[in-house]
Amino acid sequence: MGRTGKSKDEKPEMNEHEKSDHPIVPTKPPNKGTGEEPRPAEAVEERGWAKGNPGQGDTSRTQSRVKDVPSALDRIRQAAERSKEERFTALYHHIYNTEMLQRAYLSLKREAAPGVDGQTWRAYGEDLEGNLRDLSERLKRGAYHAKPVRRVYIPKGDGSQRPIGVTTVEDKIVQRATVEVLNAVYEADFVGFSYGFRPGRSPHNALDALWVGLMTRQVNWVLDADIRAYFDTIDHGWLVKFIEHRIGDQRVVRLIQKWLKAGVLEDGTRTRSETGAPQGGSASPLLSNVYLHYVFDLWVLWWRKTQARGDVIVVRFADDFTAGFQYREDGEQFLADLRARFARFSLELHPDKTRLIEFGRFAADNREQRGEGKPETFDFLGFTHICSRRRDGSFMVKRKTARDRMRRKLKEVHVELRRRMHDPVPEVGRWLGSVVRGHVRYYGVPSNSDTLWTFRYRVLWLWRLVASRRSQNGHKSRL
Repeated sequence: MGRTGKSKDEKPEMNEHEKSDHPIVPTKPPNKGTGEEPRPAEAVEERGWAKGNPGQGDTSRTQSRVKDVPSALDRIRQAAERSKEERFTALYHHIYNTEMLQRAYLSLKREAAPGVDGQTWRAYGEDLEGNLRDLSERLKRGAYHAKPVRRVYIPKGDGSQRPIGVTTVEDKIVQRATVEVLNAVYEADFVGFSYGFRPGRSPHNALDALWVGLMTRQVNWVLDADIRAYFDTIDHGWLVKFIEHRIGDQRVVRLIQKWLKAGVLEDGTRTRSETGAPQGGSASPLLSNVYLHYVFDLWVLWWRKTQARGDVIVVRFADDFTAGFQYREDGEQFLADLRARFARFSLELHPDKTRLIEFGRFAADNREQRGEGKPETFDFLGFTHICSRRRDGSFMVKRKTARDRMRRKLKEVHVELRRRMHDPVPEVGRWLGSVVRGHVRYYGVPSNSDTLWTFRYRVLWLWRLVASRRSQNGHKSRL
C-alpha cells in the first residue's frame, strides 16, 4: 500500500490567521504551471463479459481475482482511519492494476453514450483483456492521455440547460478505478453531514437527516442556499492543493490534473479552462466533495463550535446544502461569513436563490402575530418542505414533491407517450408502470401520498389523451 507518516510541519503551510481561526486549508499555489486535467460515482456492480468477447471461458477465474481487489482497498481504508495526519505516497499501482481496471469497466453503464472517440462499452469489451493490458501499460509508463470531454446539454427545472460532459470509455475506466482508491482514503475524512455521492449514502439519507434535525433540534430559521454554477467555478489550483493535503503520490495528482486539463469539445471546438470540473465523469463527484470538504465542511465545524450562540444543523448533498439555526442573528452572521469564505475560493452564492427564512415549530404562530401569513417553504433534493401540524396539533415538517420536479417529469412522460403512440397498449402500459414505480420509490415519503396520487392520475390522463389520437374519430382507446 505504501504510506508515510509525516509530521505536521511537513503539511502545506498555513498563515497564523488560518492556524488560529480556521480549519486546515493549504496555501494555494499559482494556477500557472499546475500541470495537467466529473456524473455521480455509481455503485460498483459486477457484470458479465461483453457479448462476443473471446475471453468468456476465463470469466470465473478472472472475476475471482477482481473480487480480491477490496482487500487492498480495506488496508488503505484502515490506514486512513488510524491517522488523519498521514499522506499516502504509493497509491498509483492500485489504479493501473488490471483487476482494478476490469472491476471499473464492469461497473460502467453498458448503454451510456460514447465519448469523442465514438467507442461504446460493448466495443471496448470485444477485446477486454488486451485493451486493459494496454491501458495498464500506458498508465505505468505515464503514456496515458485523457481525451477531451464531449459536451451535451440537458434541461433544468428553471428552463435553462445544464452542461454535461460525456467522457470516453477508457477515461471512465481510469476515473472509476481512481475514485475507488481515493474513496478508501477520503471516506475516513469526510464529515457526517456530507451525503452526496458517497458509498452507502443516498439522497433519502440526507432528507431524513434534515427532517430529524428540523423536528428535534431548536431550529427557527433555515438558510435556503444555492451555489452559483458550482461545477464550472471549481478552482484547479485550490483543488490540487486540497488533494495533495492527503495524497502524496504525485502520479495520482498528475492523473487528476490530466482530466482537469483535457478540456471540453463542443461543436468541433476544444476549450480549456483553469476552473471547473465537467459533470458527467466518474471523478467529478469525488473531486467536488473534496473541494467542499475543505472549503465548506471543515469551516462549518469550526464556525458552529466557535461562532454560533444556539443550535445549528447542516445537511449537504454534493453542491446542495441547507442549514438551520436557533437564532436569526446566527443565520445572518453565518450567511455573511459564508459569502466571504466562498469568495476566497472562487465560489459564490446565487443572490436570487439564497435566502434566510423563518421556519420551525414556532414560525406559524410568530408570523400570525405579526400578520405576515404562513411560513415560507423551501426545496431540497426535489421535495418542498412545509411547516405543518399533525392531527393532534403538534408541529410537523411536511414534505411534498417539488412542483417544478412534478411538472418536468409529466412533460417528459407526455413527450415519450407521443413517441410511443402506435406501440401496443400492453407494452406502453408496462413502460408507464415502471415510470410510476420509479417515481414512487423516490418520492414515496410520509405526508406525500396526495401528491403521488395526483402524479399517477395525471399520467393516466396523459395516456388517455395520447391514446385518443390513435383513431380518426377521436375516441379514447380502451386502457
